[in-house]
Amino acid sequence: MFFSFLCAALLVLGPPPTPGVGAPKPAASRPVLVARSGSIDPCKVFGSIYLETDPRRRAGCFGIVYVEPDQAFADLLVFKEDNKLFADKAGLWAEAPNREFADYVLFVTPTRGLADFTIHYTPARSFAGCKTQ
Repeated sequence: MFFSFLCAALLVLGPPPTPGVGAPKPAASRPVLVARSGSIDPCKVFGSIYLETDPRRRAGCFGIVYVEPDQAFADLLVFKEDNKLFADKAGLWAEAPNREFADYVLFVTPTRGLADFTIHYTPARSFAGCKTQ
């Protein structure tokens, strides 16, 4: 009788939790900007940005970006802000000194076909932003 009660209690409780699997995940400090198709919306990437060039650290990056030499083919026109507080709209980026202080870490690829989106640096703040499709 006791053995059947013990077996029934173990079936109800389920297997013991494994570390890391059943633990609650911390709330994200940044909104998730990945669309359902797996592409990143470049119009929502702004703030402090760290551009990673080391291919070994590519897996820890938010997205992959290609720096377009021509403005006509870029998805996003970027103006470099000196102060993070002014980088509050699409295309306004403030360079972060390292990965830990950045809102977004982007990997810069030399191959255009591997990029999630392309950028072009503009000298005028008023031109910064997404290109209308």
